[in-house]
Amino acid sequence: MTDIPLLSLTIFLPIIGALVILLIKEDEKSVNNIKKVAFWTSIGVFILSLLIWLQFDSSNPGYQFEEKFRWFNDFNFYYHVGIDGISLFMVILSTFLTPLCILASWENIKKRIKEYMLAFLFLETVMIGMFASVDILLFYVFFEAVLIPMYLIIGIWGGEKRIYASFKFFLYTLLGSVLMLIAIVAIYRFTGSMSILELQGNNFPKNIQIYLWLAFFASFAVKIPMWPFHTWLPDAHVEAPTAGSVILAGVLLKMGGYGFIRFSLGMLPEASQYFSPLIMILSVIAVIYTSLVALAQTDIKKLIAYSSVAHMGIVTIGIFVVNSQGLEGAMVQMISHGIVSGALFLCVGVIYDRMHTRDINFYGGLVNKMPIYATVFMIFMLGSVGLPGTSGFVGEFLVIVGAFQYSSLVVIGAASGIVLSAVYMLYLYKRIIFGLIENEKLTEILDLNLREKIILIPLALVVIMIGIFPNIFIEPMRLPLELIISNYELANGK
Repeated sequence: MTDIPLLSLTIFLPIIGALVILLIKEDEKSVNNIKKVAFWTSIGVFILSLLIWLQFDSSNPGYQFEEKFRWFNDFNFYYHVGIDGISLFMVILSTFLTPLCILASWENIKKRIKEYMLAFLFLETVMIGMFASVDILLFYVFFEAVLIPMYLIIGIWGGEKRIYASFKFFLYTLLGSVLMLIAIVAIYRFTGSMSILELQGNNFPKNIQIYLWLAFFASFAVKIPMWPFHTWLPDAHVEAPTAGSVILAGVLLKMGGYGFIRFSLGMLPEASQYFSPLIMILSVIAVIYTSLVALAQTDIKKLIAYSSVAHMGIVTIGIFVVNSQGLEGAMVQMISHGIVSGALFLCVGVIYDRMHTRDINFYGGLVNKMPIYATVFMIFMLGSVGLPGTSGFVGEFLVIVGAFQYSSLVVIGAASGIVLSAVYMLYLYKRIIFGLIENEKLTEILDLNLREKIILIPLALVVIMIGIFPNIFIEPMRLPLELIISNYELANGK
């Protein structure tokens, strides 16, 4: 299979599926065909990503499956894609969640189904392309292109305040990205190169690094999102359709963490050390403050949205302690959060489709009518809390171990947030699942149907698999992360 451009096929197969959908005339009879084309295209993309994983060489710290050709003859710009251990599972996370999102939208999206499926397939292409980019300009193109389908998904198929939420999401993201574009142009002016490979070994003067770092920070801090740049996220989550929330929490938030590792640490190590105390302060505030805000919520989606900000605060702590445990923990936490938070939003979607409300006070005693739902919800809740044996424990434990080498105060702050996460998640689960059914409207509620089981059970199995066999996921990323750490230590004279 060495002659097959496997990575480009994985990136652009969703676009081929989208072109097929464009040829289908949208009417009542053909709606199912549109859904089937979108679903089976996304399944094909997922299979291709698994083939990449099967052929991936964990002993090679560099990029694999590389494809490169010049796309602007007058400039040093290339279509250059490749996969290393850092980007491998970000790509697989994108390809794994997309078919589940399409399946989750099968019945609850009633209008403009053709456009909806086109948006999701285009979104899949740009997500994979962004994580696979080895050229900074190509990365930026894909990074910005993500904004378009997500803006449409929230703005067209969202809730009552969808226009406000989509504009807020658009403006926050665009403002940060403009500064990143300025930084990319400056890097090209300084070096004449757009290659991430070449730029990782190119140490800029420290004063230049600081300005470049701040420009990248403006974009990545909004995407992840860090406190106090997080206010767009709860609105976007609450108004987005269920599948939109899944992709937003599962993949789009990881773009910021990935960017911090690849660009801030990889290219600007001295500035990263200079600003690491600032990152730690913001991260600890995020972990504690947003956990307390989550505890005060009555809307289930808002609670999970604020919990996402807290969990990504753990990720940024892990990234900027810059040691093997911290970075490995941050990566595993990103993968875990992508699965767990996406699954939690899907669980909210299940009961919302039945009752059309997300008010915690409306529910109670669901275990009596929905035992299978209660079981899978419990697995995801415990994964979010970080129970040993689940994916959440591995990431949080490694970050705490890594943070001990940086500062005990940071550890206390991070651990406080982890304890608070147990408080608000257990409180949520108790209110919704346990007790007697006091609301008469819940007496006829039905348990998971076959489609919902097909969506949620694989996610539950992955949460447990990562918790029990974490090395399957840690091994491929270990060497490229060690390379970033060694370059960082060399640049900072450690």
